[in-house]
Amino acid sequence: MCYERNVENQMSFGKALELVKNGSLISRKDWVDENKFVFLRPSDSIGLETVVKLIKSLPQKVKDYYARDLDFDFEDGEGKVEFTPYLCLKDENGRVVNGWTPSQEDLLSDDWVEFIF
Repeated sequence: MCYERNVENQMSFGKALELVKNGSLISRKDWVDENKFVFLRPSDSIGLETVVKLIKSLPQKVKDYYARDLDFDFEDGEGKVEFTPYLCLKDENGRVVNGWTPSQEDLLSDDWVEFIF
């Protein structure tokens, strides 16, 4: 596959963050791995039953906590768990790092670019 970093239009992290908030992928020109990028995992509202029975990424104790509420009669038919948005990094090994936090160097760099594929 062909990936491209738009290195002609370098920007600050603040400007890159605005792109991410609007659905774009971003990367740093100086990252050695050209296939590494950051994206936003948007907020989500998921029903309790789905959280308890189907979501694999939560520890069982968290599911057990929410399972206590399954018998409660909610006005909207089913209680919901609200998940807030967070940044993710697709790393050099193809893994997704949830809750990626930029370093001080990342925050202060002006070599952020849009990742295009």
